[in-house]
Amino acid sequence: MQTEVLIAGGGIGGLAAGLACSRAGCHVRVYERAQAFTEVGAGIQMGPNVTRVLHGWGLEAALRQVAAFPDRLQVRHALSGAGLGELHFNGMPRRYGAPYATIHRGDLQQLLLQALQQRDAVWLQTGKTVHRYVETTRGVGLSLSDGPDVEGGALIGADGLWSRIREQLLADGPPRVAGHLAYRALVRQSELPANFRSQQVTAWLGPKLHVVQYPVRGGEWLNIVAIIHGHVQSGLDDWDHAANAKDLQAALAPACTELRDRVAAVPAWRLWVLCDRPPVGSADQMARGHVALLGDAAHPMRPYVAQGAGMAIEDADELGHQVALVDGGLDIPALLRRYALKRWQRNARVQKRAIRNGDIFHLQGPMAWARNASMRLLGERLLDMPWLYQGG
Repeated sequence: MQTEVLIAGGGIGGLAAGLACSRAGCHVRVYERAQAFTEVGAGIQMGPNVTRVLHGWGLEAALRQVAAFPDRLQVRHALSGAGLGELHFNGMPRRYGAPYATIHRGDLQQLLLQALQQRDAVWLQTGKTVHRYVETTRGVGLSLSDGPDVEGGALIGADGLWSRIREQLLADGPPRVAGHLAYRALVRQSELPANFRSQQVTAWLGPKLHVVQYPVRGGEWLNIVAIIHGHVQSGLDDWDHAANAKDLQAALAPACTELRDRVAAVPAWRLWVLCDRPPVGSADQMARGHVALLGDAAHPMRPYVAQGAGMAIEDADELGHQVALVDGGLDIPALLRRYALKRWQRNARVQKRAIRNGDIFHLQGPMAWARNASMRLLGERLLDMPWLYQGG
């Protein structure tokens, strides 16, 4: 009998897990609580460690139709506008076997969804909230919000930052608030002044803030993220997003004219409060029995290595490798344990690096001067991350 894998969550991590498990020969059931498979957010960056996985799943041609492939990362000083360092992406296919890409979150989700829809023994259901699970002698059973309970051999909690599966599995409380606010915008490049359009990744570093911009949707749109230190005093649903733009402009008042003008040219912003969890401390925090966690449910991280979605896709790839061995004499709990053992230390390392990068990006005074001097001196050697891009 083929292994039945139940997946809670139909975002990028859940769909990637479904695709990897389906390719491994499993029956797959994905339960998404929203009424449709949609992604909230804007763009994401994908290093060659991520695009290499997508290529391995046969998605290279589909990826080239929707992603952008910037030629370099340029780091600039937010206050003076001066260049600090560059990392050229053109050599990454040779060095790491795959390109650096930038993509709209919704485009990546649809790419994965379409790939899943073309496979047999895959059931995708929306409007289904997973309330709780119960481990049985044969596997795990799910209690759903609408419809009969279901049972499978394994349950993958890919239900995001506020995961109900994690809550039941680990009972370790809610995520922590990082103290950083992310203002995100997506704008068609043709609607921007010509000198503001860009086909590269640019990061502006300043005291207690940084701004990142890069192309998505084949380069036709520009994704912009501005992150500042701060807290929300009320629920996000009550926020006036027009006022948010004014708050952002006030936070960027010390920045150079070019950066302030770029931000002012964006017509609308949305606000996110950044949350994460402490780095994963053991394999036991990613898998127990017939249940495993994946992506943000397992290791939510700050976006300062641009690897949140990337680690979810790497998780899915490793999960697929492990469940493919189900006929090799190991049971599901043992295979999920192997998955967790393969993944937890790498995820923890990326989580730690993200926290460290956030501190470095937002340095002030003499420490910021030392950072800038190091970046000018070392340039590409400081910005490249072979340990990350070569894969786990």
